[in-house]
Amino acid sequence: MITDFLLALLLACIQGLTEFLPVSSSAHLLFPSLLFGAKDFGLIFDIAVHAGTLAAVIFYFKHDLRDLIQSWLPWTQSRNAEDFALGLHLILATLPIVFVGLFFSDLLSSRVHSIDSIAWANLIFAGLLLFAFKFSTQSKNLARLTIGMALAIGCLQALAVFPGASRSGMAITGALLVGLNLKDSSKFAFLLSIPTILGALILMTAKEAHILSTDDLTILLAGFLGSAVVAFLTIRVFLKFVEQIGMTPFVIYRIGLGVLLLLL
Repeated sequence: MITDFLLALLLACIQGLTEFLPVSSSAHLLFPSLLFGAKDFGLIFDIAVHAGTLAAVIFYFKHDLRDLIQSWLPWTQSRNAEDFALGLHLILATLPIVFVGLFFSDLLSSRVHSIDSIAWANLIFAGLLLFAFKFSTQSKNLARLTIGMALAIGCLQALAVFPGASRSGMAITGALLVGLNLKDSSKFAFLLSIPTILGALILMTAKEAHILSTDDLTILLAGFLGSAVVAFLTIRVFLKFVEQIGMTPFVIYRIGLGVLLLLL
């Protein structure tokens, strides 16, 4: 029988791995429950693992974030126009998911989802990712991103409220569809995760603060550190090899996963 600590570490590693890959974290988090009858550690554990992934992406992009912040400071003398524009586009791309989070929070916070719905979401959105990868121009870099393109990416990311859709997968799909090259699509999707995860953490904490409990700090620490380490390594390896491997392996994997879930 798997111990609570090992289960927490397993869930944290799954969250850290799937948060940034274009695969569904909700689909993968089903398997510990199916295999081990895994317990639910509650909202406080969700906050811990999401905080870990947030820490990982902030640490990885710390230099980019420093430049973005400096470009927005009013006393900055030599403002970098590209960094300023990228910051603006990230803000705009976050707006759709903020709208969805505020007005459809019950859907976001629901902890029980149909396996079939997650499976079908995997299949449908994997097909959309394949279409975007195969048929988009991929001719633009981040410097050529426009306000309209940023909003379009944000709208695609907002579809990740459907369990099985994959937040990073939808953001990368949106970026590809508006013409960004694959590496910049991935980078923008990862940078976009920072305000998105931060907003989700604030929403979860604000709405459910009265039920938060810290009964087992060891479990929470395992969740935070496990997700942080795995997420950092995932980002590093993915961005290094994404241009060589493309999106097709992830699409094939998601289709296989969707079919497997339908057969369970």
